[in-house]
Amino acid sequence: MNVTFRNAIRGLAVSGLALVAACDNPPQLDYDMRHHLNGFSTAEAARLATADRPAPDNRGVISYPNYQVAVAQRGDTVATLAARIGAEPAALARHNGLRVNDRLRDDEVLSLPTRVAEPSPATGAATTGPIRPSTDIASLAGGAIDRAGASSVQTTTLAPAAAAPAPAPSGTEPARHRVQRGETAYTVARLYNVPVAALAEWNGLDSSYTIREGQYLLIPVASAAAAPAPAATPTRTEPPGAGSPTPVPPSAAKPLPEEKTVPVAAAQTAANATPAPDIGQKEVPQSNAAMSYPVRGKVIREYAKGRNDGIDIQAAPGTPVGAADGGQVAAITSDAEGNHVVVVRHDGKLLTIYSNVTKIAVKEKDTVKRGQKIAEIPGGASPYVHFEVRKGLESTDPLPYLQ
Repeated sequence: MNVTFRNAIRGLAVSGLALVAACDNPPQLDYDMRHHLNGFSTAEAARLATADRPAPDNRGVISYPNYQVAVAQRGDTVATLAARIGAEPAALARHNGLRVNDRLRDDEVLSLPTRVAEPSPATGAATTGPIRPSTDIASLAGGAIDRAGASSVQTTTLAPAAAAPAPAPSGTEPARHRVQRGETAYTVARLYNVPVAALAEWNGLDSSYTIREGQYLLIPVASAAAAPAPAATPTRTEPPGAGSPTPVPPSAAKPLPEEKTVPVAAAQTAANATPAPDIGQKEVPQSNAAMSYPVRGKVIREYAKGRNDGIDIQAAPGTPVGAADGGQVAAITSDAEGNHVVVVRHDGKLLTIYSNVTKIAVKEKDTVKRGQKIAEIPGGASPYVHFEVRKGLESTDPLPYLQ
């Protein structure tokens, strides 16, 4: 009986295909079933799109201002990779939680404990030096303040920089994450809001997305063509009474509970005995630090004189970015990549700079108080604020001001 049933189904299927083939205008088949998926959208995938990892030089070195990494080739061990790039094998292995003779996967990424010779045309690179941001924030802020003078602030289009004979490569330095015990590639990807496949591609992970304790992972940066976050779907309003149960009316046969009343004089006495809390004031913990953190989060990049002129603090997208101290908004501008930059002038010829922010909440010449919201953390693959403290135009480590 089962055989007969299967033969009947097979016959119906063959007949159906023959009818479709015999039609002059056969119907269009919805092969990917997209027509039947209500609300199907690729907007989220586009928003999380990431750029390709920069190509290494012939040695396998990718260089950034704050660190360097090396990309393994087929058949490499830690020792052979170290010999090719000019690093000390034992230090390279120890820095990455490996042993000197461990075999590496093709395209696996290792973090370098110390810097090696910079990529150059001699090592197969198109340009010379580390990959740097395409715009200098100090130039933006300093130019805006110099043009402003003591009393007014105006922003103008920056003049193009003079062509250099050996230009440095430009791009975005990705954050690095050191794997802690118990973490997986999926938890790290969720932490930084990036696709786990992109995390694997940037770091040369295997098909099982295996990571190890102590391993450094490069966090993919957002693609320039990444779409903005989709708008919230309008809330559907149900007509009155629809979708909610109708309460059962009280039975007339069951008496209502006895009502207890309190004399007016007694109620007033009780109200006067306990003062009402003041809900209009919110207590803010006091700090003896010279400045407060613009956001509370994880410092993912520390200050390094000449390489990173501030610190990067990661926080959830939409988190308010507050002024580190009271002062006046000296300039609001943008860098060449469209990232907003806010400069606040403080007493003692101090400047604080806030970049990679969105939804600016202040205007030039505004007086701001310590902790007052000036912007928000952006969404996408780079949810952090770059924060700098400068004496005049000279950068200084922000941490002593914050602790």
